[in-house]
Amino acid sequence: MALFSLALAACSSTKPVAYSGISSSPMLTANANDDSGRVPYSYSTPVDWKRYNSVIIEPVSIYRGADQQFGDMSEKDKATLASYMQGQFTDKLRSRFTLVNTATANTLRVRITLTGAVTNTPVLGTLSRFDIAGGIYNGVQTARDREGSLTGSVIYSVEIYQAADDRLLNAYITKQFPSPWNLGASMGSLAASKAGIEKGADALVAQLK
Repeated sequence: MALFSLALAACSSTKPVAYSGISSSPMLTANANDDSGRVPYSYSTPVDWKRYNSVIIEPVSIYRGADQQFGDMSEKDKATLASYMQGQFTDKLRSRFTLVNTATANTLRVRITLTGAVTNTPVLGTLSRFDIAGGIYNGVQTARDREGSLTGSVIYSVEIYQAADDRLLNAYITKQFPSPWNLGASMGSLAASKAGIEKGADALVAQLK
């Protein structure tokens, strides 16, 4: 029964789509190089990121399209995650760029849209790390860099423009989630989503170095 429940949880994992209401949607293509499921859709152009030294970060928006993937998440939780994203991405990008409000030739503009999220399953998400079936499953998922059992996640789009002329340089849809063995991220309904946001912000800064 435990194995069946874990398999069911894995099969029902939310898979991101190329959201129709995102500006870059027509340019996104399936990412054949993504084995982890974290970045299923992307668009890129050849860019020397080192030439950019400042960034404009737009306020994080909450996606309202019919293909949103929030399930029955409350508006309060959506707003909490959007605010957390704004803070995390601002803090992380500040380590690489000067934050500005006016574009120059060396300025990027980053637009982030929260498109979906899943909350942790109370109690069972944590307990599944300790039973035999859950331990085996989550061990395999850790090795594959995949989601743990009954764990929350966050989905969002990132669009990076050359601020001076609004030319789209890079865009992607990403699903972020914590390591299955991050026990702290399994406690609290939004803990996994917040941990995913932190990982996503770190990944963006690494990309832009």
